[in-house]
Amino acid sequence: MHVLTMARLTILEASRRKLLLALALLTLVVIVLTSWGFSRLPTMNGVTPAEVRVAASQLTILVAFMFSGVLALGATLVAAPSIASDIESGIALAILPRPIRRSEVLIGKWLGLAVLIALYAALSGVLEMVGIWWATAYLPPSPAVAITFVGAEGIVLMTLALLLSTRLAPMTGGVIALVLFFVGWIGGIALTIGQTFQNSTIINIGVGSRLLIPTDGLWHGAIFYLEPSDFLAAAQAAGRVRAGNPFFADSPLPLPYLVWIAAWILIVLVLANWSFARRDL
Repeated sequence: MHVLTMARLTILEASRRKLLLALALLTLVVIVLTSWGFSRLPTMNGVTPAEVRVAASQLTILVAFMFSGVLALGATLVAAPSIASDIESGIALAILPRPIRRSEVLIGKWLGLAVLIALYAALSGVLEMVGIWWATAYLPPSPAVAITFVGAEGIVLMTLALLLSTRLAPMTGGVIALVLFFVGWIGGIALTIGQTFQNSTIINIGVGSRLLIPTDGLWHGAIFYLEPSDFLAAAQAAGRVRAGNPFFADSPLPLPYLVWIAAWILIVLVLANWSFARRDL
């Protein structure tokens, strides 16, 4: 019961922040502008429906990457101060002597933030897909799965920022989480280069980065479900031409890796609980 109460309070507290209101308004503006941009594709001189479809598919991936970055940044900014600010302001000291455990506070905050991230990913993703379909009559093969992976990417980064929030100041924890996010992205590029040129050292570096911070793995999982099958086949035939392309995925995420992502979130939550339990207030 305490966990659900903390989750509800976290959602209410976050909804009062101007950050979320600004993010929602900017998202609507971006969706309108990108939908208008997509609507210009069929009006280009000499363009065929097949070319419009290819262009729309590639632009959809770029737009998804933009939303992925916005979600990562937003998740970090919301989660990084969630514990640290309560400790610095004395709110945690006032709440925790009551019959409520630190673990309940932590899990409640994580659950509330996860709900917010999932809602943002779902609403923004659906609205963007509707705009793309309205403008070009094109939809990716599995938009719901792609949106799910993008949302999971935000939840992974939020979980990491929540762990850092139990020990570090909000700005410090947020910066570290974002740096690791970009390190994971660069590691993903290294992995594709290593696989293309069959370099075991680069492959091991890329695999290690995806295991350490699985945001890039989730991003490539989203890419795969945004790629039309004919484009995927043509890109695979291109071979080394696609080396290092951060906007291409030639296969879905394997089940063991998906299991690892779930385990990673659980491990980081356990570490966050352990860290918070031993933090002096």
